[in-house]
Amino acid sequence: MSFDTIVLAVCDGVAYASLVFLVAVGLTFIFGVLGVLNIAHGSFYALGAYTAVSAGMALTKAGFSPWLTFPALFVGAIAVGVVLGGLMEKLLLQRIYDKEQVLQILVTFAVFMILENVQRLVWGVQPYFMSEPLQLLGNVSLFGISYTAYQTLFLPALALIVLFGLRFFLRHTSAGAQILAVTEDREAASAIGIDAQKVYFITFIAGATLAALGGALAAPTTSLMPGMGAEMIVLSFAVAATAGLGQIEGAAVAALMIGLGRSVAVYLAPEFEVLVPYILMVAVLIFRPSGLFGAPQLRKI
Repeated sequence: MSFDTIVLAVCDGVAYASLVFLVAVGLTFIFGVLGVLNIAHGSFYALGAYTAVSAGMALTKAGFSPWLTFPALFVGAIAVGVVLGGLMEKLLLQRIYDKEQVLQILVTFAVFMILENVQRLVWGVQPYFMSEPLQLLGNVSLFGISYTAYQTLFLPALALIVLFGLRFFLRHTSAGAQILAVTEDREAASAIGIDAQKVYFITFIAGATLAALGGALAAPTTSLMPGMGAEMIVLSFAVAATAGLGQIEGAAVAALMIGLGRSVAVYLAPEFEVLVPYILMVAVLIFRPSGLFGAPQLRKI
């Protein structure tokens, strides 16, 4: 690999890892607190992307400043996370928290299939793309190589804000302490006055919003197509399993490993691009069955 190729591979890998981390950390956060493996997480990612693009395109078509496409990304993601995430937790998950995990997986898979079809009914099968955020931030030069500032600076910075913000929230706020208490022992937490159901509700909405945010932020970098949610949920599971289920900081490291590995494969052996994340996951799990940072007990945040 030439030096220019290495720089491009690193930029591609870090940008991709930032998006994957946002989705994977939402998945692992939900599992760490609720103990539910949410298959529908991929649908939140896809619907966040479609909603953000639809909002941004509507604003642009109405003659508003293209800079408003940036808040449209966040508003679209929050709307999907709060509305759909809240409805799913209230109407479905509250009824199955004490059920076997197989039933939980089947229920969330059913929601995933329903939302995938809703996506096709609303947006059809034609590709959607919104390039304004990518173009507005322009390019930066790295070692003489031009690369988009959106992918080089904006996405990694936002991923770091989410990582350290979530870490600070859990370890240094009273609400975070309540979440950790419920995660450790729900019955004991309830006995001292913590509303475990409220903790579950807020946690699920936060995780769903992170997935939707990942999709919204990916929208300016790729065409939106049916099936994108399925691809992302499988990749998010790979990241979560590589890190260790319930490991927030570990998800960042695993996402970076997988993002860089995939990017290098694109330049050196494109035919292995799709396989690389899963090869890395299998390699880790052979030697560390609980993941890089996982303990024998899985639910750990």
